[in-house]
Amino acid sequence: MIERYSLPEMKRVWADENKFAIMRDIEVLVCEAQAKEGRIPKSRLKQIKNKAKFTLARIKELEKKTNHDVVAFVTCLCQNLGKDAQFLHLGLTSSDLLDTAFSLQLQQASGILIQDLNKILRVLTRKIKKYKDTACIGRTHGVHAEPITLGFKLALWFDELKRQVERLKIVSRRSAVGKISGAVGTYAHIDPKIEAYVCRKLNLKPVAIATQVISRDIYAEYLLVLSLIASSLEKFATEIRHLQKTEVLEIEEPFGKGQKGSSAMPHKRNPIICERICGLARVLRANALAAMEDISLWHERDISHSSVERIIFPDSCIALDYMLNKFLKVTEGFNIYPLNLMANLVRTRGLIFSGRVLLELMKKGLSRTAAYNLVQECAMGSWENRQDFKEVILDNKAIAKYLAPREIDNIFDLDYYLRHIPKILKRLGLK
Repeated sequence: MIERYSLPEMKRVWADENKFAIMRDIEVLVCEAQAKEGRIPKSRLKQIKNKAKFTLARIKELEKKTNHDVVAFVTCLCQNLGKDAQFLHLGLTSSDLLDTAFSLQLQQASGILIQDLNKILRVLTRKIKKYKDTACIGRTHGVHAEPITLGFKLALWFDELKRQVERLKIVSRRSAVGKISGAVGTYAHIDPKIEAYVCRKLNLKPVAIATQVISRDIYAEYLLVLSLIASSLEKFATEIRHLQKTEVLEIEEPFGKGQKGSSAMPHKRNPIICERICGLARVLRANALAAMEDISLWHERDISHSSVERIIFPDSCIALDYMLNKFLKVTEGFNIYPLNLMANLVRTRGLIFSGRVLLELMKKGLSRTAAYNLVQECAMGSWENRQDFKEVILDNKAIAKYLAPREIDNIFDLDYYLRHIPKILKRLGLK
């Protein structure tokens, strides 16, 4: 068996060495199962296991002549087996090897991606606890709305990534299927017991029904989930990019010692990692579309999906692994600017409390329309004249008929807006 662990982890999963090593394991397991069924002499099994070897160079050399990678692979194994070559690949078709190996590669990739996601979740958990009481402004349509906390903002990311982990686990289980059923999936030349044995040994399930290939909707769903994860990362990265704007500067992605932001402007500290994540998310969504295009094949199978999958699955898994590790570094090391968080919170001179003024006036008996118009008039005057909103409310004679100064003071209480956040975090399993 070739050395499988010489390359970086995700790259190793999609390396030809790994794919052919899995295919070799499948061929040997088929021989094991055939021996148990009496179709191969048990005395020859040990020789097959020992001699069924390959080199990537030899496969590539043979493929130049055969123009068929699986035929080249099987030929390479057979050249080392001598007379025992007659027992190899009995009743199989190329896709029995390719699709079963592909499913196993997806399981390997899933393990890495889930590990990546869990690392981010652990970092977010620490950050949420640290910043659960750090007040900041909440924005809707990009405009200041009402107060939240930084921990609350991060908890939204935490909850979304937890869903993504569950989605990935689901599609990983659904794609953990193998196929050893021959040219059109009817087991015409191989017993279904062989498939059951091989899949059990590989920790896969036999797919319920196949043509020459496993139906591609299974794999398209997998790639759709990867694109969803990438889109969540893009969402978080976009938020950091907004918060890193000079006029906002509440959060900033890490900027290393000696790092340069611009060839022309030495002052620049650009959110390049987050921008890179946003760009790569577009690639994964495009790849997911290509995977859906692969679902429709002619009759029991054509080969139009194969060339596409050889690009989109390795690229998507490697890209997402990269994005997750980059985002992990961002969440571990982003800079928080508490003074700016507070400065932005008070930037509107108290307008963010207008909703509670509205509700308190309604409690006193005003209609919603009358109360809204009254508060909006005060709010617009405060904004246009750069006046403190609370002072405008206190000076308004119409409002004074309903709300005493002490009641108005209570309305402008920041803690009122944040009082339920601990309950929300507890609901997420965070404290």
